[in-house]
Amino acid sequence: MCRMSALAATALALGLASAPPAQAFGFKAKAETPAPAETPAQPAAAQRASAEERALSARLDPLAQAAFWAREVNLDATDLEAGIGLARALRNMGKPDDAAAAAERLAVLAPNNAEVMLELARAHLARGQGFYAVEPGRKAQSLAPEDWRAPFLLAMAYEQAQRDAEALAAHRRAVQLAPDNPSVLSNLAMFQAARGQTAEAEALLRHAAALPGATAVARQNLALILGLQGRLAEAEALARQDLPPQLVANNLAYLRAAAASGSTGGAGRSWSSVGSAQ
Repeated sequence: MCRMSALAATALALGLASAPPAQAFGFKAKAETPAPAETPAQPAAAQRASAEERALSARLDPLAQAAFWAREVNLDATDLEAGIGLARALRNMGKPDDAAAAAERLAVLAPNNAEVMLELARAHLARGQGFYAVEPGRKAQSLAPEDWRAPFLLAMAYEQAQRDAEALAAHRRAVQLAPDNPSVLSNLAMFQAARGQTAEAEALLRHAAALPGATAVARQNLALILGLQGRLAEAEALARQDLPPQLVANNLAYLRAAAASGSTGGAGRSWSSVGSAQ
């Protein structure tokens, strides 16, 4: 495990001076004033983690990350990096409401910080409250107009708010800024698939899955789209690349049921995939 700064650990060594023994030579020794007691050692002031320790914290599980960043926030409530780290860890722990509260506090401290606005948008999206992610997403986009992450998050916010025209525009802007980003392409593809544009979605997903750095999400989304078109053998082959047998079986059962009912709407609603928050 990596070394992390202790939360509080300074041992105190206490020493007491004693008066010398009385003399016994037939006269009284001159009284001597006892030496004053030594002042107890004070605990060293806690210091923020080093840049190396902060970087290494990314290897911790979300609970340990939350503890690490909470300590940093307690040391300095104005530390934006620590505040963002705490909000992200809480979100990854499945506590989006707490993550949103942490990000809201940062937004008060730094309303013109793009990273803060992006994290606030992510937290609201994790809560399923895309409407409230729109404003921080727009603010982030105005602060960093060439950063693909702002329109990427905005597109999802508009989708959750059921504002399809704005969602499509945001998806296209994200693709314009990051044309070879598998996550950006995959999200646009799933937006299209949910609206019946399966051919366009398949083309985008094939491109996304073939790109360097493509994740399992792109492959599994492609498997879903192929399966919804009745191409179960291709879907199964892709699904088995990333998922355990039981999940593959569940997904194939979902695809067969969808094919039997003739339903392709709400693509992915009962489909098990893998991935992480952006």
